[in-house]
Amino acid sequence: MAKKLQSQLTRHVEAVKEGRRRFENAFQAVARMILGGEIRKVVVNGKTTYDFSIFRTGPKHIVGMYDEINSFVSYVKDAAENGSSKEMAFVLVGEPGNGKTFFVDYLCAKYRSFLAKEGNRKYTFRFVGMDKLGNYGKIRTIESQTYEDPMILAMNLFDDPDENRQFLAGTIGFDDTAIEKLWENYRPLGACSGYIWNDIRNHTGGDLAKMLEFVEIIPVPLTESLGTLTGKYPAKDKITSSAVDLLGEESIQRLLHITDTNNPYRFDLRRGALARVAGGGIHFSDEIYKNKKDLVQVYLGVIQNRTIEIDGFKWPIDTLIVATSNNGEFNRFLSEKEEAPIVDRCRICYVSHNTNYKLQKTLTGYTIGNEARTTFTREALHQDPNLNYAASVAVVLTRLPRSEKLTPIETMKLAAGEVAGEKSIKTLAEVIDTLNQNPDITKRFGQKGLGQRNLGRAIQLLIESSETNEGRCMFAYDIFKALERIILDYVVEANDRAKYLEDLKIAKGLYRERIMTEMFNAYMDEPLAIRKDVMNYVNMIIGVDAENLGSDKMWKYKDPQTGEMKALKIDERFINSVEERLGLKTAEQRETFRTSIRKIYGQKISVDPNYDFMDNLELVKAVTDVRLKSDIAGAGSLIGALANRTNEENQKLYDRMIDTMLNKLGYCKTCAQKTIEYFCTQEDEN
Repeated sequence: MAKKLQSQLTRHVEAVKEGRRRFENAFQAVARMILGGEIRKVVVNGKTTYDFSIFRTGPKHIVGMYDEINSFVSYVKDAAENGSSKEMAFVLVGEPGNGKTFFVDYLCAKYRSFLAKEGNRKYTFRFVGMDKLGNYGKIRTIESQTYEDPMILAMNLFDDPDENRQFLAGTIGFDDTAIEKLWENYRPLGACSGYIWNDIRNHTGGDLAKMLEFVEIIPVPLTESLGTLTGKYPAKDKITSSAVDLLGEESIQRLLHITDTNNPYRFDLRRGALARVAGGGIHFSDEIYKNKKDLVQVYLGVIQNRTIEIDGFKWPIDTLIVATSNNGEFNRFLSEKEEAPIVDRCRICYVSHNTNYKLQKTLTGYTIGNEARTTFTREALHQDPNLNYAASVAVVLTRLPRSEKLTPIETMKLAAGEVAGEKSIKTLAEVIDTLNQNPDITKRFGQKGLGQRNLGRAIQLLIESSETNEGRCMFAYDIFKALERIILDYVVEANDRAKYLEDLKIAKGLYRERIMTEMFNAYMDEPLAIRKDVMNYVNMIIGVDAENLGSDKMWKYKDPQTGEMKALKIDERFINSVEERLGLKTAEQRETFRTSIRKIYGQKISVDPNYDFMDNLELVKAVTDVRLKSDIAGAGSLIGALANRTNEENQKLYDRMIDTMLNKLGYCKTCAQKTIEYFCTQEDEN
C-alpha cells in the first residue's frame, strides 16, 4: 500500500515525461486547442484574415467576428509563447447584444470538452491522513485549494531548487532540456500547500518516501456548475459585492479544527471565484468595469501578478482572464484618469456588430429558433420564406454607417463580399479605415445599430401580434412594423432613431425587389426561373462576340457547373431590353457594362462554379422587369390580372400562381395571398 501511495506522484511525473499527460499553462492549453483545428484564409471587407474551425462547429456556433477572434487567438498565442500578454486580461468592449458574452461562453464550453479528452485532462493533488499530524483536528484530507498541478509539487519537493532538479533528473530521468522546459512554467507552491508540505516534512523527519505517502493525485473536477476550470463572475451591485467573492475569506469551520493560527489553510479560497479556475482555467468577468473600484483594484493585482493575496499570504494562479464591458461603462471608466493602470493591464478588443447580411441569416435563424413555433391556440405557426431575408437586411442596414463614397445598399453588398456595380471592395476598405480612425468608438464601422436582442424583441412582437396568430403565419412584411416599434421604444438618441427608420425604408425597397423576383418565379411555375434568365443574359453577352457564331445565332459553350456542352440562341433583343432597363443608353456604356460582367464571371467562376449573379440586384431587377414585360405585357398587367379576378382567365392565373407558391416555393396560404396583395400595391416602389 505504501509503495502505491508513494508512487502516485512519481507515476504522474513519469506519465508527463512519456507524453501521456501534460503540464502546460492555461494559455498554452487554449492555444493548442484553437491552433490544433483547421485554419483557413478568408477575405473580410477587402482584407485577408484567418478563420479557425473550432469556432465554427456545433449547431449554435459563432458567426462572423473574424477580427475579434484573430485578436483573441493572437493574444493567447503571444501569452503561450511567454510574451507580454501573459500579464494582461483580454477585454471585449462593445454595444449590448453583439455576441461578447456568447463568444466567451462558447470558448469556455469548447475548453471544457477539450479538457475532458484523455491526454488533455488537468490533474491536482490532495494531502491525505492529515489527522496523523495532530494539529489539524478531524480534517483528514486537504485538497490543493487552487488546484495546483502535481508537477508544481514535484518542482517544490525540497527547499533547495537544485535538489528538485536533481530529483527529476535522477529519479524520473528527465534530461536537461526537458527540465528547462518544465521550469518555464515553474511557480512556488501556494501558501497553504507549502505550509502543509512543511508540516509533513517535519512529521516524517524529511523522509521523502514517507512524505509522498501523504500525497494523492486526482483529476480536477469538470462539472460546469462547480465553476471549476471555467468560472464566471458577473458584476454585482455596490453593496453585495466584495473581494471575498473573488479571493475567498477566513473560514470559521476550519478554525474549529486548526490549532495553529499561523496556518494559511484557515483561509477558504474556494469561496472566491478565482481559486476554482486557478489550475489552468478560464476566468470570465462579465461587465468588469461595472464593479466598484476596490474590486477592480483586486483584479489589477490578479491580472498583473497572477496571484491571490490575502493578509500577506500568496497563492500563485494559472488563469486566462477574459472580460466583457459595454461602451458606456468603459468610456465612463476611461474618463476617470486615476484608473489608467487597470486599462493598461487589459488588451482591449472592440467588438462590432455583424455587418454581413449573408452571415446575419444564420444569426436571424438562431433568433427565430429552429423549434416548431405555435400560435396561442397551439396551432402550427408557418414562417414566410422571405422573413429571414427581410429581418437580416433590415438589421444589417442599421449597423452600417453612412458614407459619401458608397450608398447604404452598396456598403451592404460589399460587406457581404458581393458585387456592387462599379464600386470595388477597395472603396469599402478605405471607408472602414477612415471611420476606424475616429477616437469615438461608436462612430466606427459596425459599432452602432440594432443588436441581436433588439432583433429578438422584434420577432417576439411579430409572434404576439393578432395578424400572425389569426393567419397562423409569420409574414415577412410585418417584421418591418415590429422593427419600427423597437426603434421607437428602445433607441434613445434622436439621430440614431432617424437613421434607423431611414434604413428600414431601404430594407423595404430591397424586400420589394425580392418579391418581384418571387412573383416572376411563381408566374413561370419554376423556383429558379429568374436565375436561369440572369445566367442566360450573362452567357449571351459572353457568346455574342464569339468567332464560331453562325448566322442562326446559336452558340455552343461548356457549362462550368455540369461540365456539359450546351447550345444557346443569342437573342439580341433580350440583351438590349435588359441593358435599356439598366439605363445604359450609348454603345460605350453597354460595352463597359458587358466587360465588367465578363470580368466578374472570369473571377468568380474559377473559385465558385455555382456562382449565379443573383447578388447583382440591378441585373436581377432588369431581367425580371424585361421578362414580366415580354411575357405578360408588363408587371402592371400582371398586377392588374391578379388584382382584378372577375374574369375566369385571371382567376386561373391567380390559382396557378398560388399553387406554385404553396407547392414549390415554401409559402403557406396566408403568406402567399399577402405577398400577392403586397405585389399588387404600389408600396415601397423605389
